[in-house]
Amino acid sequence: MLIPLIVACGLFMENLDSTVLSTSLPAIAADLHVAPVSLKLALTSYLLSLAVFIPISGWAADKYGARTVFMGAIAVFTGGSMLCSLAHSLPEFVLYRIVQGLGGAMMVPVGRLVLLRSVTKSEMISALAWLTVPALLGPMLGPPLGGFVTTYLHWRWIFYINLPMGALGLALTWKFIANIREPDVPPLDRRGFALSSLGLSAFVSGLAILGENAGSFGAGSGLAAAGIAICAAYVWHARRTENPVIDLRLLEVQTFRAGVLGASLFRIGVGAVPFLLPLMLQLSFGLTPFQSGLLTFSTAIGALVMKASAAPIIRALGFRRVLIVNALVSTAFMAANGFFTAATPHALMFALLLAGGFFRSLEFTAINALAYADIPQAKMSRATSFASVTQQVALSLGVAIGALILQAAQVLRGEAAISREDFAIAFWIVAAIGVLSVISFLRLPQGAGRELAGRPGAEAAAPQ
Repeated sequence: MLIPLIVACGLFMENLDSTVLSTSLPAIAADLHVAPVSLKLALTSYLLSLAVFIPISGWAADKYGARTVFMGAIAVFTGGSMLCSLAHSLPEFVLYRIVQGLGGAMMVPVGRLVLLRSVTKSEMISALAWLTVPALLGPMLGPPLGGFVTTYLHWRWIFYINLPMGALGLALTWKFIANIREPDVPPLDRRGFALSSLGLSAFVSGLAILGENAGSFGAGSGLAAAGIAICAAYVWHARRTENPVIDLRLLEVQTFRAGVLGASLFRIGVGAVPFLLPLMLQLSFGLTPFQSGLLTFSTAIGALVMKASAAPIIRALGFRRVLIVNALVSTAFMAANGFFTAATPHALMFALLLAGGFFRSLEFTAINALAYADIPQAKMSRATSFASVTQQVALSLGVAIGALILQAAQVLRGEAAISREDFAIAFWIVAAIGVLSVISFLRLPQGAGRELAGRPGAEAAAPQ
């Protein structure tokens, strides 16, 4: 399990960075003289950068070698962290977050590709679970660490945390990871890369700027509509190209289709929570960043506890049943955040967030394993790139939609400040979006992923 632990260094940096930042949003907004909700741009720009550059990560790893690309990604991400600590305006901060996203886009999917090519299918669930154990330490340590630094030091120090971890990741990668590359790599689909990049950027950016100010509705709507049109052009292009940068033909595999489409709806809700919850705790309940972080890190504790239980639960119940039932349970815990008030005991909040983290992480473990159940090794790099793109787009949509709901509720009430009720509406709507994921999981056959789960009986679902 050495390779999963090395790859997890990259996951640890990325997850620590995002959770530290979420806890510090109000303080960063005050220092940069912008509204806290405007900092959604710092989150969506990073996630969007991931979505734009992830499609070429698999091709780059095949062409130049997994170790070369992985080390370059760690270096870019670490350098972007240093630049973020020097930002003095929102545009600068957003730009440097895009640089970080470029590094993250290559770091995580390439690391996952190395892992998937080094284990058998029967070992995949355990390997993916262990891969995320060190990475889960990021979300667990991030909220209290970010809250402590922001409350007692300065938010700029949170970006220096990545420097020693980046150095460790580079050293371990150089020593232990082979420079795996494919002997026959097709040319990069440059036209497809341009269309997918422009389309995804325009769509998510349009949603992000909706409601930013009185005159932003038309610009945001137009940009989002243009993004949809360009994405449609990419679909037309991909169906006529032999080696598209995002291979839509992979959706013909039923387990992969459920692991992408159903998971995207679920992740929209998940993506909104780290943005909405710290803001509600600090802006509406009056907690300090440190107090907020001490509550929200319970989600990561629940996720960490789950990792030892994931494989036995999936083997006992099967992928289909776990995905359907657990999606409903997980989204119920998302919706529960909307019932929190300033008078809610912190112990109760902690317990509910911990349980929510447990079930949410179980859903992700099942989704991540099932998505690759019937993908041949020759197409694994394309599958990891495709799945990673949809994951980042869904998370960025969650932030954009959560912020849009907050601003719309505030406008409808005609008040200058965001209230607890606005946050409640946002939590309930994104949870409802997550419930829609069940539709995709209901279409799975009973034996889906049986080979991965190690369950006797019917054969695993075949590609459709």
